[in-house]
Amino acid sequence: MPLFLEKLLSVCSGDISSCKEHELPSGFHNYPLINDLMTLLNNRNGFYGFESALHVFPFETVGEELGVIDWNDHRLWIDCYDDLARNALFFAEDVFGGQFCIKQDGIYTFDPETGSFDYLAEDIDEWCKTILEDYEVLTGFPLANAWQKKYGPIPVGYRLVPKVLFVAGGEYEPDNLYLEKSTVAMKARANIALQIRDVPEGSDIQLRVN
Repeated sequence: MPLFLEKLLSVCSGDISSCKEHELPSGFHNYPLINDLMTLLNNRNGFYGFESALHVFPFETVGEELGVIDWNDHRLWIDCYDDLARNALFFAEDVFGGQFCIKQDGIYTFDPETGSFDYLAEDIDEWCKTILEDYEVLTGFPLANAWQKKYGPIPVGYRLVPKVLFVAGGEYEPDNLYLEKSTVAMKARANIALQIRDVPEGSDIQLRVN
């Protein structure tokens, strides 16, 4: 097992799914790092880390736990972003629903409020190393910890979403967060991302929230 993958798994939960036999849909083979992802999921088929701030999807859906296959069904939420969220394979998320994904040249983050991708690591092992080195920022652990101390555990299938969007100046504070179903949260923020996609940085904008 790659070094940093082993280190990350040592501080995370056990498998979400006990299944170890995976058959990839044809479209998944288009990603050069798909074997890296399969190594991850074959060693730990979905898991939580840092008090549920990090959520790695299992390969297949298990009850309320959506799997990678279903999470990447474009009809679920990806198409809501028009073309902004395409050409990526989403496999994990932070406490706010910010996504980690595979693209053709590495591992990226995807901001659900802006629909923007940012390069993070060249492969899964480097992603694990980066998470371990900067987990407070990359997973939102401090806020996950503070919110759960006040309100209780985050249920399966939910993330903490800002009442006032971060992109609109919302504060990174527990009182600005509420529980929302992951799919609902992604669809709602897709609406925002499409409104601001062509707005120059620093410009004023009046957001319409459905």
